[in-house]
Amino acid sequence: VQLVESGGGSVQAGGSLRLSCAASGFAVEDYTMGWFRQAPGKEREGVLCMSKHDGTIYYGDSVKGRFSFSSDNAKNTVYLQMNGLKPEDTAIYYCAAGVVGSSWCLREYGLDHWGKGTAVTVSS
Repeated sequence: VQLVESGGGSVQAGGSLRLSCAASGFAVEDYTMGWFRQAPGKEREGVLCMSKHDGTIYYGDSVKGRFSFSSDNAKNTVYLQMNGLKPEDTAIYYCAAGVVGSSWCLREYGLDHWGKGTAVTVSS
């Protein structure tokens, strides 16, 4: 099982980025998938996740209305669309996957596989 994130970079406040997470060794449509981030000096936090149980997407409070999740099963890839970026969105962004479907996925419950991350920097 492998997850590889891409699409990070530097952007000005108010801009947009789309991160990709390419999976191998399993089918993303069969797993709970999530995006997380860790800013310098802070703990890792949940950005959003989609539970495989019923397809519900759970959002972190700080990204509601700005970030969204999508997937392309043919490419076995999930995406994080980030709009209205703010300097406080600066972080390393990680993709995660797990076999357990849970509303607790945003708290990393059941997520067993992690990518190495991609860096996002938002300047004011």
